[in-house]
Amino acid sequence: MSTVSRLDEEFLILGREHISRFLQRTAQRQAACSGKLLEIAPQERSEVRQYFHNYCVETFDIVDTYQPTHVGDITKHNESISDDTYDCVACIDVIEHTMDPFGAVREMRRILKNTGLLLISAPLNFRIHGPIPDCWRFNEHGFKVLLRDFEILELDILESPGRDLFPVHYNVLAQNDKFRQTADADLTFRFI
Repeated sequence: MSTVSRLDEEFLILGREHISRFLQRTAQRQAACSGKLLEIAPQERSEVRQYFHNYCVETFDIVDTYQPTHVGDITKHNESISDDTYDCVACIDVIEHTMDPFGAVREMRRILKNTGLLLISAPLNFRIHGPIPDCWRFNEHGFKVLLRDFEILELDILESPGRDLFPVHYNVLAQNDKFRQTADADLTFRFI
């Protein structure tokens, strides 16, 4: 069994605070909006319901442990959810645990309405963690590729203390564009 370092504990706290601030800020911006929101996450650590009171929140998980509204694999087509069902999808610190993050984004795009919002986050500078598997890490360029057919409204970066260009965590707010099909050659990246 591996040992959790003091740095790991500090980065976990920083990451959780980063998520909380992002959710609170985004919910405040959406306070005049309402609709259906799907949270993709284990429900024992959910903060989405705490902030998004004006949305009807449904839940999605790969297991039925916490009795989610939908049980399935977000990387696959889920027959129980129709196209264009949700005004908002929150996928907070889940994408790194999927075996096919591109499939997960395709499915989230399918179930989101056009112009619907995607709240997605993932750690970068953080230890391998559960639930297993923990397969991926995404930096700002990776999120740009992953969300190529969304308009990224906010890229919220939590920098690592004393270490440039290796952030602890990313939160992204993106708007779905069902008509966008971005080719590799059309992607642009921040020069570093």
